[in-house]
Amino acid sequence: MKISSHRKFALLLLPFALITGDSIAQRYAGPLSPEESLKKLNVAPGFSAQIYAAEPFVVDPVALEFDEMGNAYVVEMPDYPYEVEPGKGHGRIKMLSDTNGDGRIDKATIFAENVTEATSVLPWKGGLIVTAAPNILYLKDTNGDGKSDTSEILFSGFFQNNSEAQVTSLRFGIDNWIYANNRGQSGKVTFSKTPGEAPVEVRGADFRFRLDRNIFELETGPGQFGQTIDDWGHRFFTENSIHLQQAVIPWRYTHRHAFLPTSKFNATITDHEEIMFQETAPPYWRAERTNQRNKMYKENNMNRIEYAEDRFTGASGGMIYNGDALPKEFYGNLFTTDVAGNLVHRDILTPDAKSPVLAAKRGEKEKEREFIYSTDTWFRPVTSSVGPDGYLYVLDYYRQHIETPVSIPDDLKADMDFMAGSDKGRIYRILPTNASYKNASVDLKGMSSAKLVEVLGRNNGWWRLQAQRLLLERQDKSAVPVVKASISSSKDPRARLHALYVLEGLNSLTADVVKKGLMDSAPGVRENALILAEKFPESLPLMIQKTNDTDKRVAFQAALSIGNFNNKEVVAALANVVEKYGEDAWFRNAVLSSEAGSSPELLKALSQRPSFVKNAGDWKSSFLQDLSTIIGARNNKSQMVSYLDIISQPVLNNEKAQIALLKGLKTGLSKNEASNVQLKEVLSQINTDNVQGVKAGVVALKKMY
Repeated sequence: MKISSHRKFALLLLPFALITGDSIAQRYAGPLSPEESLKKLNVAPGFSAQIYAAEPFVVDPVALEFDEMGNAYVVEMPDYPYEVEPGKGHGRIKMLSDTNGDGRIDKATIFAENVTEATSVLPWKGGLIVTAAPNILYLKDTNGDGKSDTSEILFSGFFQNNSEAQVTSLRFGIDNWIYANNRGQSGKVTFSKTPGEAPVEVRGADFRFRLDRNIFELETGPGQFGQTIDDWGHRFFTENSIHLQQAVIPWRYTHRHAFLPTSKFNATITDHEEIMFQETAPPYWRAERTNQRNKMYKENNMNRIEYAEDRFTGASGGMIYNGDALPKEFYGNLFTTDVAGNLVHRDILTPDAKSPVLAAKRGEKEKEREFIYSTDTWFRPVTSSVGPDGYLYVLDYYRQHIETPVSIPDDLKADMDFMAGSDKGRIYRILPTNASYKNASVDLKGMSSAKLVEVLGRNNGWWRLQAQRLLLERQDKSAVPVVKASISSSKDPRARLHALYVLEGLNSLTADVVKKGLMDSAPGVRENALILAEKFPESLPLMIQKTNDTDKRVAFQAALSIGNFNNKEVVAALANVVEKYGEDAWFRNAVLSSEAGSSPELLKALSQRPSFVKNAGDWKSSFLQDLSTIIGARNNKSQMVSYLDIISQPVLNNEKAQIALLKGLKTGLSKNEASNVQLKEVLSQINTDNVQGVKAGVVALKKMY
């Protein structure tokens, strides 16, 4: 791994500093002015950085969003890393202004203050939705003075004891849902708009909701601080030591029944592991803690090693760039910040030819460096954002230390000031080298609904999503004919997809429009049309056809979507999916997640395919075992009778298939809490190591059922 000259020098000085004394000045560097820190910032060739905002106008920034008027709202989190009681926090939300048009913020208006644990905001109906554990709030300025004067608790009951694991990262998706990360933390959540409903336990999940329809539900996760959604609705999230994960199968599919053998429905998609190119030496406390831990691992003969540097440990704020001010090849790239490594990492997302998930790789010019790195150890990039001007904005928390005190041994944190830098903060604008800053004039609020439909075709994704959100908020049905016309006239598939979801949001979607989407030339449109088609049973024959789509992601979504139906045509189609794509575990789980795809009828359909049964090794055995596990765990008597009868057929008299089928049944039945003593006794005597034991086991189970 490449080590720069200035980093080598810092590493050489570190032992000397430890020997000559214990003062903070020797162990930890001091802060730099915004201008001096900017000089330490190194951006990839072809790009430069400008100061967009700095103290005193912004301190401790953790989120930046622009509303439909182009107003910039920043969330400040000065209380970190200490926990505070609700209502006693010092968090703020500010509206930032550039009054002289020079591109740098020179005015800040406090929109809301004393907000405990605020971590993200999202514009909605002229106000802001705010994640502030244990609540999600709605704040609004009703008199035009720039300050919130109404506060409403929308959701309550989220986990609140660790600021690094709270509800956060609000994002408005292409599908009209608003998504939030929950880190999988426990909490019994209630919604103020549905007061009569029982609290929902959110443990193990993330969260999504719609305020236009007053509904909410769990979502696949768990993500930490950082969530982003691409043009086609694919969702990605960040975890401190795993810089990029994709939510592959949404919660609504994986919980159609309670018996799936696996509970992991997200994937780490990077092809370069969790390695980063850090250009700062590890701080004293981290180097010492790592040495102590590795010594303990060795003494206890543990096959484990901890890294003090060059591995993601503070990854956060993953964001897909969808603006139009950077070169076209950067559109759709995903930027992840790492506060511990003082850097911003870039991933290029591409379809995986063998799987429905995407693959993330480094750019050719970033094989041995990061897109942005700083040699100022106070540089703490926490997230990034795209503005209406199309530029990339990077938020710098600017702190001396960025670790929670509970994670550091007492002897190492004795001279650490965890609040050093709580009066500072910077936001940088990233733009092409030699480019002149161009301010964007924004007034979407004043546009007619027809004009907003035109905005759905803009290249900058910020404009498109804002226009879609406003059309959703307005519920102006007069726009429907214009929206429908745009589906036929627009040459940009992104605009056609926005139009489909605008119609969905206006309750004006029809089966004919959905069918047109299913036949669209763009895979991303077809994929989403399948989701929309789930509400139109008359579209099922065309949905079934899409299981053979040339695009794997479309075929994958088709397998998920048709699983919402249950008839012999669906069973046959899912059997085709298993035979064609079953080597991929995601396709297998997509099939098994549905009732039809986890039924005795599916096994019967597969048993009638000689090519499947004769070569029942490897992934096929795995699938058969998982299918049987579900059947057994469900323990439905009529299903068990039918299933055992199918297993007994001569066509399934294949040793590998027989062993896999009974192993699964035994596992599933053992999990079922309703299994009686007699059944448990029979299960204990079943031998699945050889075909003779399997056949005897099938006979014993048939007697039971």
